[in-house]
Amino acid sequence: MTEGQRRALDELLPRWGVDFTPAPIRQVALFGRIAPLVVEIGFGAGEALAARAAAHPDQDHLGIEVHRPGAGRLLLELEKLGLTNVRISTHDAVEVLSQQIEAGALDRVLLFFPDPWPKKRHHKRRIVQPGFVGLVASRLKPGGCFHLATDWAPYAEQMREVLDACPTLRNAHPGWAPRPAERPLTRFERRGERLGHQVFDLEYLRLAAR
Repeated sequence: MTEGQRRALDELLPRWGVDFTPAPIRQVALFGRIAPLVVEIGFGAGEALAARAAAHPDQDHLGIEVHRPGAGRLLLELEKLGLTNVRISTHDAVEVLSQQIEAGALDRVLLFFPDPWPKKRHHKRRIVQPGFVGLVASRLKPGGCFHLATDWAPYAEQMREVLDACPTLRNAHPGWAPRPAERPLTRFERRGERLGHQVFDLEYLRLAAR
């Protein structure tokens, strides 16, 4: 962690951070308004989140990242850009979703380049599992989107199998989704390109309750 990131966590997290409490957060209390709410899980260094929030001031963004140096980097970027439509949680994403986000509250959930845990004995550690996908789906509004990306082909296939099996989600495309033009080329994608990896995007929509 750099000195700048440490300063950001000490001085800026109280402004942009969201404390974990086992109770639903109130969007008006956090952002001073009701607007489309986007959650990014595991935002890394935060470059994609900051760029998206700057491009969409009409949306509110909650980023979740347990890696504190990455949170520090994003905080420095938020300070530089003066963004008011972003908040950060450094708590476990599953607990945040299950205890702090109400059912049907989210317009989009983003999960870009999660750890692929490539060794077979570690596959159970992958975040995209049936229980997690069901939790995300329950937090989306009808028509809300769960957008995922990975550059690890076997993980992409597993993601698609798990998402296809979720009864409350449907694939928004016949197969893989197009890469969104607004997502900046992050260090994860640049690394994947250097290694010759293809990037796979998936977009699944929340079905309306019957």
